[in-house]
Amino acid sequence: MLHRPRIQHCKSCGAAVVYRLPDDGDTRERAVCVACHTIHYENPLNVVGTVPIWENKVLLCQRNIEPRLGKWTLPAGFMELGETVAEGAARETVEEAGAQFEMQALFTLMNVVRVGQVHFFYRAKLLSDQFDPGPETIQAKLFAEHEIPWDEIAFRTVKETLLHYFADAKTQGFGFHQLDIQ
Repeated sequence: MLHRPRIQHCKSCGAAVVYRLPDDGDTRERAVCVACHTIHYENPLNVVGTVPIWENKVLLCQRNIEPRLGKWTLPAGFMELGETVAEGAARETVEEAGAQFEMQALFTLMNVVRVGQVHFFYRAKLLSDQFDPGPETIQAKLFAEHEIPWDEIAFRTVKETLLHYFADAKTQGFGFHQLDIQ
Protein backbone atom coordinates (compact mmCIF):
# COMPACT_ATOMS: atom_id res chain seq x y z
CA MET A 1 0.00 0.00 0.00
CA LEU A 2 1.32 3.44 -0.96
CA HIS A 3 1.89 5.85 1.92
CA ARG A 4 1.51 9.21 0.21
CA PRO A 5 -1.24 11.83 0.69
CA ARG A 6 -3.97 11.66 -1.91
CA ILE A 7 -4.66 14.63 -4.18
CA GLN A 8 -7.59 16.67 -2.86
CA HIS A 9 -7.81 19.56 -5.36
CA CYS A 10 -7.19 20.07 -9.06
CA LYS A 11 -3.76 21.52 -9.86
CA SER A 12 -5.29 23.30 -12.88
CA CYS A 13 -8.41 24.99 -11.47
CA GLY A 14 -8.46 24.26 -7.73
CA ALA A 15 -11.79 22.39 -7.69
CA ALA A 16 -12.25 19.15 -5.78
CA VAL A 17 -11.16 15.87 -7.35
CA VAL A 18 -12.68 12.42 -7.14
CA TYR A 19 -10.84 9.14 -7.54
CA ARG A 20 -12.33 7.05 -10.33
CA LEU A 21 -11.47 5.34 -13.60
CA PRO A 22 -11.09 8.06 -16.24
CA ASP A 23 -13.40 7.97 -19.28
CA ASP A 24 -10.40 7.55 -21.61
CA GLY A 25 -10.10 3.78 -21.13
CA ASP A 26 -7.42 3.99 -18.40
CA THR A 27 -7.41 0.92 -16.16
CA ARG A 28 -6.20 2.67 -12.98
CA GLU A 29 -8.16 4.85 -10.62
CA ARG A 30 -6.97 8.46 -10.96
CA ALA A 31 -7.74 11.82 -9.36
CA VAL A 32 -10.17 13.47 -11.79
CA CYS A 33 -11.33 17.08 -11.44
CA VAL A 34 -15.09 17.43 -11.08
CA ALA A 35 -15.03 20.88 -12.74
CA CYS A 36 -12.48 20.88 -15.60
CA HIS A 37 -12.11 17.06 -15.89
CA THR A 38 -8.29 17.18 -15.73
CA ILE A 39 -6.83 13.76 -14.97
CA HIS A 40 -4.02 13.89 -12.42
CA TYR A 41 -1.41 11.15 -12.76
CA GLU A 42 0.61 10.26 -9.67
CA ASN A 43 3.99 8.77 -10.46
CA PRO A 44 6.98 7.68 -8.39
CA LEU A 45 9.51 10.26 -7.26
CA ASN A 46 13.17 9.69 -8.12
CA VAL A 47 15.78 10.01 -5.37
CA VAL A 48 19.31 10.39 -6.76
CA GLY A 49 22.70 10.37 -5.08
CA THR A 50 26.25 9.11 -4.94
CA VAL A 51 28.56 6.82 -2.98
CA PRO A 52 31.59 9.17 -2.78
CA ILE A 53 34.87 7.37 -2.04
CA TRP A 54 38.26 8.66 -0.84
CA GLU A 55 41.01 6.12 -0.13
CA ASN A 56 38.59 3.28 0.74
CA LYS A 57 36.45 5.56 2.90
CA VAL A 58 32.85 6.59 2.16
CA LEU A 59 31.61 10.16 2.53
CA LEU A 60 28.47 10.45 4.64
CA CYS A 61 26.45 13.54 5.49
CA GLN A 62 24.78 14.14 8.83
CA ARG A 63 21.27 15.45 8.11
CA ASN A 64 20.33 18.96 9.23
CA ILE A 65 16.72 18.53 8.03
CA GLU A 66 13.77 16.25 8.64
CA PRO A 67 13.07 13.51 8.06
CA ARG A 68 15.73 11.82 10.18
CA LEU A 69 17.41 14.98 11.48
CA GLY A 70 20.87 14.15 12.86
CA LYS A 71 21.10 10.76 11.12
CA TRP A 72 23.75 9.88 8.52
CA THR A 73 23.13 9.47 4.80
CA LEU A 74 24.85 9.39 1.46
CA PRO A 75 24.51 12.70 -0.39
CA ALA A 76 21.17 12.35 -2.17
CA GLY A 77 17.83 13.98 -2.76
CA PHE A 78 14.93 14.35 -5.14
CA MET A 79 15.66 14.65 -8.85
CA GLU A 80 14.54 17.95 -10.41
CA LEU A 81 12.79 18.48 -13.73
CA GLY A 82 15.21 19.26 -16.54
CA GLU A 83 18.07 17.09 -15.31
CA THR A 84 19.22 13.55 -15.94
CA VAL A 85 19.56 11.03 -13.12
CA ALA A 86 23.36 11.52 -13.13
CA GLU A 87 23.05 15.33 -13.19
CA GLY A 88 20.68 15.21 -10.22
CA ALA A 89 23.01 12.91 -8.28
CA ALA A 90 25.93 15.26 -8.99
CA ARG A 91 23.91 18.35 -7.96
CA GLU A 92 22.83 16.72 -4.70
CA THR A 93 26.44 15.73 -3.91
CA VAL A 94 27.61 19.30 -4.39
CA GLU A 95 24.67 20.79 -2.46
CA GLU A 96 24.85 18.46 0.52
CA ALA A 97 28.57 17.74 0.81
CA GLY A 98 30.34 20.45 -1.18
CA ALA A 99 32.47 17.64 -2.60
CA GLN A 100 34.70 17.62 -5.68
CA PHE A 101 34.36 14.30 -7.46
CA GLU A 102 34.34 12.33 -10.67
CA MET A 103 31.07 10.51 -11.40
CA GLN A 104 31.36 6.80 -12.02
CA ALA A 105 28.89 4.04 -12.91
CA LEU A 106 25.33 3.63 -11.69
CA PHE A 107 25.63 1.34 -8.68
CA THR A 108 22.21 0.71 -7.11
CA LEU A 109 18.61 1.06 -8.18
CA MET A 110 16.01 0.44 -5.49
CA ASN A 111 12.24 0.45 -5.84
CA VAL A 112 10.58 1.67 -2.64
CA VAL A 113 7.01 0.97 -3.69
CA ARG A 114 5.30 1.73 -0.36
CA VAL A 115 6.35 5.40 -0.56
CA GLY A 116 6.25 5.73 -4.36
CA GLN A 117 9.99 6.29 -4.86
CA VAL A 118 12.84 4.92 -6.95
CA HIS A 119 16.37 5.48 -5.56
CA PHE A 120 19.46 5.64 -7.81
CA PHE A 121 23.02 5.78 -6.45
CA TYR A 122 26.18 6.24 -8.53
CA ARG A 123 29.69 5.50 -7.38
CA ALA A 124 31.81 8.66 -7.27
CA LYS A 125 35.57 9.10 -6.91
CA LEU A 126 36.37 12.02 -4.62
CA LEU A 127 39.09 14.35 -5.96
CA SER A 128 39.72 15.93 -2.55
CA ASP A 129 39.08 15.18 1.10
CA GLN A 130 37.94 18.76 1.70
CA PHE A 131 34.18 19.39 1.90
CA ASP A 132 31.92 22.44 2.13
CA PRO A 133 28.51 21.12 3.24
CA GLY A 134 25.37 23.11 2.45
CA PRO A 135 22.60 24.07 4.89
CA GLU A 136 20.91 20.63 4.74
CA THR A 137 24.04 19.01 6.25
CA ILE A 138 25.42 19.33 9.80
CA GLN A 139 28.74 17.78 8.78
CA ALA A 140 30.25 15.71 5.98
CA LYS A 141 32.70 13.06 7.12
CA LEU A 142 34.68 10.13 5.69
CA PHE A 143 34.16 6.68 7.24
CA ALA A 144 36.00 3.38 6.84
CA GLU A 145 33.67 0.37 6.87
CA HIS A 146 34.29 -0.40 10.56
CA GLU A 147 33.57 3.26 11.48
CA ILE A 148 30.16 3.52 9.80
CA PRO A 149 27.50 4.48 12.38
CA TRP A 150 25.20 1.67 11.19
CA ASP A 151 22.53 2.31 13.83
CA GLU A 152 22.43 5.99 12.85
CA ILE A 153 21.92 5.53 9.08
CA ALA A 154 18.89 7.57 8.01
CA PHE A 155 17.36 5.35 5.33
CA ARG A 156 17.28 1.67 4.44
CA THR A 157 18.22 2.45 0.82
CA VAL A 158 21.43 4.07 2.06
CA LYS A 159 22.22 1.10 4.32
CA GLU A 160 21.61 -1.38 1.47
CA THR A 161 23.80 0.66 -0.89
CA LEU A 162 26.62 0.81 1.67
CA LEU A 163 26.40 -2.95 2.30
CA HIS A 164 26.66 -3.62 -1.45
CA TYR A 165 29.54 -1.15 -1.79
CA PHE A 166 31.65 -2.73 0.95
CA ALA A 167 30.93 -6.26 -0.30
CA ASP A 168 31.99 -5.28 -3.84
CA ALA A 169 35.05 -3.38 -2.55
CA LYS A 170 36.38 -6.55 -0.95
CA THR A 171 36.50 -8.23 -4.38
CA GLN A 172 37.17 -5.06 -6.43
CA GLY A 173 34.31 -6.27 -8.64
CA PHE A 174 31.85 -3.42 -8.63
CA GLY A 175 28.59 -4.43 -10.21
CA PHE A 176 25.09 -3.05 -10.55
CA HIS A 177 22.58 -3.89 -7.83
CA GLN A 178 18.81 -3.73 -8.17
CA LEU A 179 16.40 -4.50 -5.34
CA ASP A 180 12.86 -3.93 -4.18
CA ILE A 181 12.33 -2.64 -0.67
CA GLN A 182 8.97 -3.26 0.94
